[in-house]
Amino acid sequence: MSSGILLDTALMKTALSALLFCASLSATATAWAEGDCGPAAIAPLAGATGARVQGYEAIFESCVKDGETRLATRRFRVDGEKLLLTVDPQTLKTTLERETCWRCEETHDAEQAETRFLQAVRPPQDPERPPALVNAGLIHGKGAGAFITGDLCPSHKPLDRGFIEEVAAQGPGTPLTLSVSGAWIAQHGEDFAWLQEKARSGALDISWADHSYSHPYIPGLRDAQNYLLRPGVDLDREIFETEKILIAHGETPSVFFRFPGLVSDGALLERLKERHLVALGADSWLALGPPPKPGSIVLVHPNGNEPGGLQIFSRLLKSGRMPKPFRALNEAP
Repeated sequence: MSSGILLDTALMKTALSALLFCASLSATATAWAEGDCGPAAIAPLAGATGARVQGYEAIFESCVKDGETRLATRRFRVDGEKLLLTVDPQTLKTTLERETCWRCEETHDAEQAETRFLQAVRPPQDPERPPALVNAGLIHGKGAGAFITGDLCPSHKPLDRGFIEEVAAQGPGTPLTLSVSGAWIAQHGEDFAWLQEKARSGALDISWADHSYSHPYIPGLRDAQNYLLRPGVDLDREIFETEKILIAHGETPSVFFRFPGLVSDGALLERLKERHLVALGADSWLALGPPPKPGSIVLVHPNGNEPGGLQIFSRLLKSGRMPKPFRALNEAP
């Protein structure tokens, strides 16, 4: 065989190897279209961790692009691309955006005080009434219907898919907010992927609230010494690690944060506001509290740990006593 034929064969093998490598890479890595300035879509990766998200930092910047305005609250990199987590200051909708597409400058809470977003982050506070230790923040929404929220705290039990199907049966695109802990995602990859498919198919419109990463809790300790009030708890880590693992899986964190156990204090609330998150409570924790009424923020636990609340939800739904329609949580503040 001539040297020319050998060389051509070697080149063909090299080219084929390169094509196969690129094909495998495109199946796992985020694809960025050159010149595309729409919201960034991060390809989900099975088993992804927060380590996929690099250089994560809290910021507060006002960004403009083609007459649109967003407030950027986080800056980071995914698969080498510089991205921003942004919120629409009026609708509270969050999106992931390519940093190079926006013109941004630092802003401050005082400059954004008239926006609906800052009014949700920093609602008026009665100076004579200190923040409640339990269930502080947004506990009731405006208007009719109900805001359905489910907490996914760390659990060894599987996701209660029956509850999710029951919500989805209300019609395509039914809103559902899931307050998720990062540790739950890390431990329940198949359940999380199943939820993502429910959203991708249009069966549900899932909004992801942050529920801390580790959800610290010691049975028997008083609330004032428990949950995120335990000595040594790093609130930033609890917030950011959950946001990062959501992003690593191709999801977008919302503006809402639910304290584990609904327990906080004035200092925690202030630090949460500094991170530009809305404290989320509930006025109808079905397993413990009063039945829902129009505008209620309903709380259940579909993580397997509180079947009683899910049974109450099902009974109320079937009897027509659950307020309708189910509404997106962004409409509540």
